[in-house]
Amino acid sequence: MMDTVISAGRMVCGPGGRVVPDAAVLVRRGVIEAAGPRTVVEAQADPAVPRVHFPDGTMLPGLVDAHVHLALDAGPDPLETLRTSSDDELYAGMAMRAEQLLASGVTTVRDLGDRGGLAVRLRDEIAAGRVPGPRVLAAGTPLTAPGGHCWFLGGEVEGEAAMRAAVRRNAENGTDLIKVMATGGGITKGGPPVWQSQFTPREMRAVVEEAHRAGLPVAAHAHGTEGIAAAVAAGVDSIEHCTWMARDGFDVREDLVAAIAARGIAVCPAASPDWKGFAARFGPERAEEMFRRIRWMAESGVRLLPGTDAGVPRAVFDGFVSSLEFFEHIGMTPAEIIDLATSGAAEALRLARDTGRLAPGHRADLLVVDGDPLTDLTALRAVRLVLAAGRRYTPPTAPPLPS
Repeated sequence: MMDTVISAGRMVCGPGGRVVPDAAVLVRRGVIEAAGPRTVVEAQADPAVPRVHFPDGTMLPGLVDAHVHLALDAGPDPLETLRTSSDDELYAGMAMRAEQLLASGVTTVRDLGDRGGLAVRLRDEIAAGRVPGPRVLAAGTPLTAPGGHCWFLGGEVEGEAAMRAAVRRNAENGTDLIKVMATGGGITKGGPPVWQSQFTPREMRAVVEEAHRAGLPVAAHAHGTEGIAAAVAAGVDSIEHCTWMARDGFDVREDLVAAIAARGIAVCPAASPDWKGFAARFGPERAEEMFRRIRWMAESGVRLLPGTDAGVPRAVFDGFVSSLEFFEHIGMTPAEIIDLATSGAAEALRLARDTGRLAPGHRADLLVVDGDPLTDLTALRAVRLVLAAGRRYTPPTAPPLPS
């Protein structure tokens, strides 16, 4: 980790698409010491500090993917790969996938369920600089009902006492948050249907009480409306998917949406990079109904989180921009989407004092891309340079750095 000055033709400071032309940041010991017009920042740096300039590029805060599964490989049958992999093999794959995320400009991820504490181990290795990757917020073993969604990760619990004990165990193992499967899920063969609740409202409340006592937020996987209602009543911090499914279709409740917005509960739709393919398989009309519902929640004041669900089939680890284009599809502007994936996500994940903006005192989490993503979101695919906590990473496909 070396001190450096990085400059570009424009810098997105955020929020609101605020831009500084011909701008720079001065990075020292992994922290942004100065950010602003290039002439001003360069005057504050020692002449010996290395400089890298991208005259036609855009510099912006590092991106946040709030929903990944590093333990899954995004292949046709990631659960079979998981089952047949040793911990060493699984860890090697997780490290490779973390580097893929970093190469796409993602500098922070929430890993929402792994096996045997491997995500915590990887988090610590990345933080120590021994493995390249984004900062990892690790949920550890997700809580699920016996035989429930993702039971194979080892988090089966039954009854309040067992649920509280599982939360404490995860906390003692150093997790950054707690994940609970409030409903069934699509990838668990033979498990409960996605709309079906797995826990009572009282059991959900026990999870939240125990997690908050340990200072940990709670993310609830919830497709079904009954599970969403239990999660909201329990006071979770985020709801993953939130698709409002019922036994015979959809059951959208405006009172619950109002409560989600009023209580500041974030919703992560976990839009796959393959969201267009999902629409084709699910049926264009039904998919658009779901997509409109996400737009409506945002218009109702619900805070959205960007996430890819990377690891499940077709949700690849280098497809974050494709997931961001989903939000463009539902009517958000590029500036709003960049805010969503930077300062907005940082605030929702309790990291706003640390990352999400290019400002003095923040971690040096940033990327430089060719072009202007405020006018064309696809520019985010042309990553030239990434800094994660001040550690420089050049994607293998990027052109050589300017001298």
